[in-house]
Amino acid sequence: MRHIVWDWNGTLFDDIEAVVGATNAVFEPYGVGAYDAEGFRAVYTRPIWTAYERMLGRPLADGEWERMDQGFHDHYHRLMPECGLAADALSTLQEWERAGGSQSLLSMWWHERLVAKVAEYGIDRHFTRVDGLLHSVPGGHKAESMAAHLAALGVDPADVLVIGDSVDDAHAAQHAGARAVLYTGGMTGRRDLQALGVPVVDTLADALDHA
Repeated sequence: MRHIVWDWNGTLFDDIEAVVGATNAVFEPYGVGAYDAEGFRAVYTRPIWTAYERMLGRPLADGEWERMDQGFHDHYHRLMPECGLAADALSTLQEWERAGGSQSLLSMWWHERLVAKVAEYGIDRHFTRVDGLLHSVPGGHKAESMAAHLAALGVDPADVLVIGDSVDDAHAAQHAGARAVLYTGGMTGRRDLQALGVPVVDTLADALDHA
């Protein structure tokens, strides 16, 4: 592998507590009991509106997803400052750089917020490209964004390793012709990650073993 595409939320950025807290706040008016991290991982999927329907036990009404998604992001951005980079994020980025590899960042979080947050942590210099969500529907799949990201980079997908925390990251890598390693520190439980047949790791540093 010559190039790594990193995921942000739940991978480099350890925000599981903010995600769970924001989700609980959104569902409190519905009388849905609060989730802990493991309970949330058990119901999480993408597209996220499917997870919401799973939590509610019914289809979402017209306009309901948009209201819930706005509420989630309002609560998430309130809780996010309490979160930080994964414990070994910086050292792993530096290690891959020292090994001569290139790396980029692709997230389904809003592009302007992503760029600002990455710069705030002083890690933007490690990435040849940072792409977040611009015009797509929030909560959707990552596959098309991954293909566009690799095309913009001009890299051969066969030389790319995608490191993320969700089933969607693996599907996006497969769609684009790249390989994937999945990390257990994010929003998806280990059993669901292992069911995909791709390597699963408990630290970001371990992911480099597959690069």
